[in-house]
Amino acid sequence: MEKGQSKLHIVQLVSNHSSVPYLNWLAERIHHYPDVKYTIVSMFPQEHPLIRDMEERGWECYWIKYDKRFKKTWMIYAFFKLYTLFRKLKPDVVTTLVFDDSVIGLLAARLCRIKKRVILKQVTAFNWYFNPSWVWTDKMNNRNATDIVAISEESKKFILEKEKALPEKIHLIHNGIPIAQYTAQSEAVKQDFIKRFNLKDKIVIGSVARFVEWKGYRYIVEAAKTLVKKHPNLKFLFTGSGRQKQEIENLVRQYGLEDHIIFTGFINPEQMPSLYGVMDIFLHAAFMEPFGLVFSEAMANGVPIVTSKTGGAADVLEHKVTCFFTGYKDPNGIVEGIEWMLHNPGVREGMKEKVKKIAIEKLSIELALEKYIQIYKGV
Repeated sequence: MEKGQSKLHIVQLVSNHSSVPYLNWLAERIHHYPDVKYTIVSMFPQEHPLIRDMEERGWECYWIKYDKRFKKTWMIYAFFKLYTLFRKLKPDVVTTLVFDDSVIGLLAARLCRIKKRVILKQVTAFNWYFNPSWVWTDKMNNRNATDIVAISEESKKFILEKEKALPEKIHLIHNGIPIAQYTAQSEAVKQDFIKRFNLKDKIVIGSVARFVEWKGYRYIVEAAKTLVKKHPNLKFLFTGSGRQKQEIENLVRQYGLEDHIIFTGFINPEQMPSLYGVMDIFLHAAFMEPFGLVFSEAMANGVPIVTSKTGGAADVLEHKVTCFFTGYKDPNGIVEGIEWMLHNPGVREGMKEKVKKIAIEKLSIELALEKYIQIYKGV
């Protein structure tokens, strides 16, 4: 940065999520851009630990009280707080992550005449399928934003066709992960998983996702019911939490699959690479997945993948070359995909290095951040 030149001031809004690892990964790396000033605005019911984390990294932080349980009331309150804050800070860029901070943040930024207003569309299509009364706000966000980041081709197509966004506003940037962090496997932890979940001499098929309908766990259970009849040495690991967990557990009991499907419970993030390390196949059955960081994690750890053709996987993987694609809500396709993997061990083995290479070259957090910075600078 030349002497006397002011820094590019980016204000990042975040709301609702109790865990925001993606934001942490970005914040850790923005220090590599000395011409950038980074400010975090946190919208939560209480002062969030995120603020302390960001302050320890040297970033300026603000907290605006916001309770999503009473969305409409708190949106009005938070809007005026944001408007006042933006008038004070006069940032060059305001960028938003999820629905609530986007609705009020982009509107306040536009009224304050902030030139760059960027929305990262991390939850594309959620309102369309599950909360249709709020679809109009997605379209409003697109109008209030100067730049829209789609995180997969599928997401981009949806934003264009369903939300009617202007094509010239849209940028495609895949989400990234910290590759070194997510491949730090421990042999001791792997052995503990093998013992704890009785995986010795088993073919391990892992799924990592929240227990919500659109992640497709019920279709995996349906497929498992068929697969274990022919392959009794299969073990399915389900890792995640969510409101549908009890329903899926009941379905597993109904089908008598308790010996074949294991609910791992909470796995410490530092141990997740080792969990991928005990998997022979990674299985995902979501429909309309905006991106799916779990794809990147599995790929970085060299795990062959069977998945519905959705999200980031649809952009970077190739059927029967680096994965096996199934249809949406397709238990028969899942059965076919697992059978194909089992009957083609040589191809499956070759996939390991191929998917690792793709993750390193295309799905790193450093690459994603560089592309964000180019948008913020108007490059």
